[in-house]
Amino acid sequence: MRVLIVNTSERIGGAAIAANRLMEALKKNGIKAKMLVRDKQTDHITVLSMGNSLAQPLKFLWERFCIFVYNRFSRRNLFQIDIANTGTDITQLREFQRADVIHLHWVNQGFLSLPDISRIMHSGKRVVITLHDQWYFTGICHYSGTCEKYRTECHDCELTRGHLFGDLAQKVFLQKQRIYSDAKLTFVGCSQWMANLAKTSRLTQGQQVVSIPNAIDTELFRPLDKKQSRKEFLLPSDKRLLLFGCQRITDPRKGFDLLVEALQIIQRDHSQMAQDIELVVVGGEAENVRHKVPCNIFPIRYVNDPQKMVTLYNAVDLYVTPSLQDNLPNTIMESLACGIPCIGFKVGGIPEMIDHQKNGYVAEYQNAQDFAQGIIWTLSADYDTLSHNAREKVLTTYSESAVVRNYMEVYEG
Repeated sequence: MRVLIVNTSERIGGAAIAANRLMEALKKNGIKAKMLVRDKQTDHITVLSMGNSLAQPLKFLWERFCIFVYNRFSRRNLFQIDIANTGTDITQLREFQRADVIHLHWVNQGFLSLPDISRIMHSGKRVVITLHDQWYFTGICHYSGTCEKYRTECHDCELTRGHLFGDLAQKVFLQKQRIYSDAKLTFVGCSQWMANLAKTSRLTQGQQVVSIPNAIDTELFRPLDKKQSRKEFLLPSDKRLLLFGCQRITDPRKGFDLLVEALQIIQRDHSQMAQDIELVVVGGEAENVRHKVPCNIFPIRYVNDPQKMVTLYNAVDLYVTPSLQDNLPNTIMESLACGIPCIGFKVGGIPEMIDHQKNGYVAEYQNAQDFAQGIIWTLSADYDTLSHNAREKVLTTYSESAVVRNYMEVYEG
């Protein structure tokens, strides 16, 4: 069996990391798997690129310009939606024609247009779609928040500013509906939460929807010596370190302000413990948030080397993720695999990963007080037991062999 995994980027972003890991897991289990991307970051021979021609960035810019115009010349939510009005036909590529299964992941930002996706779905190949967010079963948004219009038909999208040239969300929704209606597809939610949302959309009716988590290499992401790990990043050995990380820290969806509020509550109500707590922040714009945090902060730029990231996880005591919308965060999985307890809100797929008061703490949604309580509780609990439970959760649920076994049932189905 030959599987072609398709994703916009090879390494940047959670979907890219998950897609890349799935390819490697399939290969380890004897499956001929390759990855087709628009943006290639390595020289791996099993990762194929569409090339770095000028046309690729121009397609991305054209899509953004069209959204800008539809949105009454406003940049509001310019990068929160995708309309897939431009892209590249991949069906004529040799690797596409040789593949038995085409596995689509995150293909936005000008990589594949809706007509391109239609050609893929009607090519006669088995098509599997992993849902890293909601875009495949909504009109134009990646995360719908409290909006449930996608259950019937998207219209009057709250992420846009009106109908300068017609209802954009409705147009794209109906186009997707025409494409999907006579195709045989399998949608895979990375979390049960995402799969459940997908099942309620009119776009997925009559299609198979299942839940399979992302895979992780548990030989790479594993516990290491904490003292030595801190030395490698020049972090203090006598503090309780929290780690927060994401691609763009100032993204409101990542909830950094709620983490700041939680730390302020700890400083106010648990002043003695607060003296020992310091924050490690990794990701884009890390330096720009230093002034917000009421404790000492160690900003670290985005880490691309997986081994360095393993060391960083092992250098801290807790991983904190105050995300307001999330599917199945790779960062939580990576932290747990390294034996690091996690704290997050009760939202998306996070409660499926963090077992409350067993390998971390699940706080009530958007409740900074409860998030602060979670930090206090976790730092005061039996850390060795929490760490053991964290590692065991990943070994039993997210190991490469378990995930590949589930995907093979889908591929062969």
